[in-house]
Amino acid sequence: MHYLRLLLLPLSLLYGLATWIRNRCYDWGWIKSTSFAKPTIVVGNLAVGGTGKSPMIEYLVRLLDGKYKLATLSRGYGRKTRGFREVREGSTAVESGDEPLQFKRKFPHVTVAVAENRVKGVQRLIDSGHDVILLDDAFQHRALDPGFVILLFDYQTLGQPRWLLPAGNYRDGLWERKRADLMVVTKTPAAADGKEKERIRRKLSIGQQVPVLFAGIGYGAPVPVLPSSPGIAALDANLSILLVTGIANPEPLHQYLSAYVKDILQLRYPDHHPYTSADVQKMVDRFDALPNPHKLIVTTEKDAQRLLDPVLRGFLADLPFYMVPIHVRFDGEAEQVFKQMVSAYCVRTLASYQ
Repeated sequence: MHYLRLLLLPLSLLYGLATWIRNRCYDWGWIKSTSFAKPTIVVGNLAVGGTGKSPMIEYLVRLLDGKYKLATLSRGYGRKTRGFREVREGSTAVESGDEPLQFKRKFPHVTVAVAENRVKGVQRLIDSGHDVILLDDAFQHRALDPGFVILLFDYQTLGQPRWLLPAGNYRDGLWERKRADLMVVTKTPAAADGKEKERIRRKLSIGQQVPVLFAGIGYGAPVPVLPSSPGIAALDANLSILLVTGIANPEPLHQYLSAYVKDILQLRYPDHHPYTSADVQKMVDRFDALPNPHKLIVTTEKDAQRLLDPVLRGFLADLPFYMVPIHVRFDGEAEQVFKQMVSAYCVRTLASYQ
């Protein structure tokens, strides 16, 4: 596969040139970019796939909730609807996308919206009285000029070649990190020492004005997806797990479960995979074939939103079906730096607005 990607490098050069020209047109004002007087915080990345944007949005919700009238806005990847749409607790992933639905079910009192056109979406949310807008995966949406940008990098992929699409996984060149206000290296293992972090910090740093922080992943005990399942599940060596994932990088979750459970069978699907009845029947068959009577089906919070589709949930209604909560866990003093920068931006911007 690596050698096949090498054949695509000429296309990556053309893609890189096109994205560089596009970005400079926005930077130089040749193409209009819209900014807003109220706080707009973008959580994004340079690469395709899972750097932990959803847990970071949830961290921001917990940080700012109760202080401001808050809204999240994303494209709603994988939804079959179009235009601006406010997500309801009873919505489906087909209507809203899996990540927005996850946000709404975890924070039902917070406004969660989806829109392809982020500028129009932000304007509608501001017009309806929201103070702070959190934008999930809008770094490449240059028509919007955000007030504060949090750029995420996956620790596990930093050592890989930073090739642009289609040969690699980068949507933008590393040089575009200069548009960030804050960079966070996510999924940092606890074993990473100060010397390694300083090496990464030097690689990513653009002077002292853009801090580089480190954060890890925290997992909670598996919780039931459906009311028919028993309460929180205890992980132990006597358990067997069928792990079902349709996310970009399920390896950290697999490693977490492996520390407690030795017998794990994994069904791995592409990111945002639209599950079908055949997929779910395959899960049921694989689960039934596990010889251990002490067994669970375990998935991610994001996958659970798609598997709760009314057409699919009937297959799983009588099975022990669980999801593993995930959260951002900042390293050392990084949490205080992060909170201070985000909070100061919101206070400053809203003071100017008033």
